[in-house]
Amino acid sequence: MQLVKLEANSVNFPEPEMALQEPNGLLAIGGDLTQPRLLSAYYQGIFPWFDPGEMILWWSPDPRAVLFPPERHVSRSLRRFMRQEPYRFTLNRAFADVVHACAQQRSEGTWIGQLVKHGYQDLHESGHAQSVEVWSGDELIGGMYGVSVGSLFCGESMFSRQINASKCAVMIFCQHFTHYGGELIDCQVLNPHTASLGAREIPRRQFLQLLSRLSKHQLPPECWLPQDLSPRYEDLPIVPRDRE
Repeated sequence: MQLVKLEANSVNFPEPEMALQEPNGLLAIGGDLTQPRLLSAYYQGIFPWFDPGEMILWWSPDPRAVLFPPERHVSRSLRRFMRQEPYRFTLNRAFADVVHACAQQRSEGTWIGQLVKHGYQDLHESGHAQSVEVWSGDELIGGMYGVSVGSLFCGESMFSRQINASKCAVMIFCQHFTHYGGELIDCQVLNPHTASLGAREIPRRQFLQLLSRLSKHQLPPECWLPQDLSPRYEDLPIVPRDRE
């Protein structure tokens, strides 16, 4: 398969099945992070990931990491921790701060440069990108951000400055998201952290089929209004001891 260079005057992408096997999922290069191109990508199961200052790379890996909210893992220790109510949670109150914190989180470097920050800020201001914030008092100590595509949420990055902050963000977001009809969270590529929360891999073909269906299910506008999130600790599923 030949890597495709995107045209400057078009937001069209090659079919995800054309992506390379090595590196897994690399589909295209070039283009930009304007709102039309980003939305075109996400609605086709494609996302950007590249080093700052380098050419933009577009990916659609096989398999795909996803989290079905009913399958989320809450260990007994995390459940006990959350029931102490150590943090408070908000939605879309500090999007730019969350993205900035995600960029600072990686000791090995980050792919979140100024181009990414500007592109996703534009998506946020148009209602397509959202953030979850975790607060200790007035201090932002954790969070996550991503892009909503109907009843699918494409998670992009998360950060944690205090114990369990990003785990709590995912759990509280799952409650809020499913309450309004959300069905699936895209985690892109599986890693130990997302796997510990219940994410698993499915074939790309299955993911694209789900995307085609879920992208047509728009959630109520009030789902994404800036708001405080109220945890419902009694609804947290518990991981069996043999799976902790």
